[in-house]
Amino acid sequence: MTSTTDIGSRMSLGVGAIIGESFSIFFRNLISIALMALVPSMLSLLASSALVGLDVALGTADPEFSTSFGFGAWGMAIVLQISFYSLTTALLVQLAYDAKLGRRIQLGRYVTPAIRAAIPIAILSLIAGVLAGVAMIALIIPGLWVYAVFSMIAPAVVIERVGFGGLGRSSELTKEYRWPILGLLILIGIFIGIFQYVAGFAADLTVGSGQFVAMLAYLIPSTLGAGLSGVSVALIYARLREIKEGVTVDQIALVFE
Repeated sequence: MTSTTDIGSRMSLGVGAIIGESFSIFFRNLISIALMALVPSMLSLLASSALVGLDVALGTADPEFSTSFGFGAWGMAIVLQISFYSLTTALLVQLAYDAKLGRRIQLGRYVTPAIRAAIPIAILSLIAGVLAGVAMIALIIPGLWVYAVFSMIAPAVVIERVGFGGLGRSSELTKEYRWPILGLLILIGIFIGIFQYVAGFAADLTVGSGQFVAMLAYLIPSTLGAGLSGVSVALIYARLREIKEGVTVDQIALVFE
């Protein structure tokens, strides 16, 4: 059982500092982040459009669930979106550490580690999402809390190369800090939600101007939301490693040398 002394002596996660630094890195490297997130996001949108149609992929129309094929296509589109989002996160985790250390952003250097980590991250993220959904439905514990437990999957897989051990590693890292992590993710999530709302509104507004224009209008704000998410997750992970293991950001970044 955790004593009052243990709680009092526990180092703070520093939610405000992480949010401030997330936005600082985000705005200082806006173009690099947008470019890095754009390609996976575009591939995700194109693949989803091939399965369920562009309108559904853009969120301007509802998916077709009247047939098993329609439901299956929608499920496959979700899996593809998670996969490409995982690739985006794996790329941005690396960028965030170079940006935090004031080092030159090297987009080409991030690709190989990101591709290597993308499949484990995608599968583990899907499992974590199912667990969160079950928890929400069963009312055992809030689904968002489960999301906080497994929120460090991506950086753990990319940085530590733990592969499919990412669930356990994330659970270990987030222990004793899950509620502040949840609060931080909710705050960041509000801003990401704004980006996604703008993306959907822009797509709906431009859908009559042609598919390419609608895709571009959707992709620009949505990729920025993905960029902010990836940077914030990377900084939370770095802070947890610092608190629990005494590992600094420059030591974390050594794995990319």
